[in-house]
Amino acid sequence: MAQDDILPPEGEGRPDADAFGRALGPGIGLNLLVGDVEAAARFQARVLDAVVDYWDRDFAILRAQGAVWMLHSDRSYRDHPLSGIATAAEGRGAGAELRLYGRDPDAAEAVARALADELGGVVLAGSADKPHGVREAYILDPEGYCWVPTIPKAAPKTGG
Repeated sequence: MAQDDILPPEGEGRPDADAFGRALGPGIGLNLLVGDVEAAARFQARVLDAVVDYWDRDFAILRAQGAVWMLHSDRSYRDHPLSGIATAAEGRGAGAELRLYGRDPDAAEAVARALADELGGVVLAGSADKPHGVREAYILDPEGYCWVPTIPKAAPKTGG
């Protein structure tokens, strides 16, 4: 790919958020908070040989080596539980979410709350259905890593 076309045109081929979220399989997912989505996507495409499936100024989907990850702009996280932590951190990595697809967020939240005195950590945001097709919780471990157990949310019931 020529240097000028390493990224697809901005906003071209935006996936359906709900369908994308429901299609995520089990495993770990990454959602990196970045100051400049285009610059981060361009770097990761070049340095990591990642394919940029979609990008706009607030969001990108990348893949390489069988892994899929996302970038979100700081602006897109302004109302998110991690926004204050990420902007106050010394390093950008403090804004990383470590998503564990296939782990029930309600069960993980219950264990984190029940064993907080023993294990440490804190539930940053309890389990909730999100508009992007998943149910998730945000749990900080004792080292400060934000784990996000995530499952597809239940399909909407149709009338009948």
